[in-house]
Amino acid sequence: MLRRAALLLLALGAPALAEDAGEGGQCRKMRFEGTQFTACAVDMERETLRLWLDGPDGRPFGSFSALDAHLERGGERLGIAMNGGMYHPDRTPVGHYVEDGQEAMRVVTSEGPGNFGLLPNGVLCLQPRRAAILESRAFAAQEPDCLHATQSGPMLVLDGALHPRFIEDSDSLNLRNGVGVRDGGRTVWLAMSDGPVNFHGFARFFRDVLGTPDALYLDGSVSKLYAPQMGRRDIGLPMGPILGTAVPAG
Repeated sequence: MLRRAALLLLALGAPALAEDAGEGGQCRKMRFEGTQFTACAVDMERETLRLWLDGPDGRPFGSFSALDAHLERGGERLGIAMNGGMYHPDRTPVGHYVEDGQEAMRVVTSEGPGNFGLLPNGVLCLQPRRAAILESRAFAAQEPDCLHATQSGPMLVLDGALHPRFIEDSDSLNLRNGVGVRDGGRTVWLAMSDGPVNFHGFARFFRDVLGTPDALYLDGSVSKLYAPQMGRRDIGLPMGPILGTAVPAG
């Protein structure tokens, strides 16, 4: 009973976080149970959140700098961004992927190895002014019309409940990044742990701190974040899909 009351208070207080959303998203550092996280809010009614994979040459952008340079040629710039889902060695998406309404990879509904196949996994669906995270089999049954979509796994939070396979004291610690949706799809939180964390702790950060009833794991040790307003432009191995905001240049 006390735990339910505490969660209710968190849920009632959480909307204040959404007020930080602005052009390019607003990012802040937060500490939860001894681990520091960086979380960025995106207001879907005021901002453009989308996915990118390939550049004009047909090859994956691979880095935030390459994508930003491409956007600048069209009068935009990259606002905030992070890894947009798991990918194969050739950087093609492991699961469902839609960009500008064009499907590049079908929905995968079968259980499989690794984190991606740890069912339930899910799909982030981006529509004009709204976002949703749906469990993959429910997504496949509904076939929603997504302007952009990316599938990853496991689900971190599904309708307010943590993934059933997560262990609270698990020693599987890693950098992790993910995405959560709240406020009926009007607010999206992109978050990354700045230190090693297990799945249980990462999921509770989304549910209990960011107030997202649905959240999806995107990637682990290769996770990178682009948040220039914080002086952060992570570099590393080439990426596959990139999830982020495009804002006017200047």
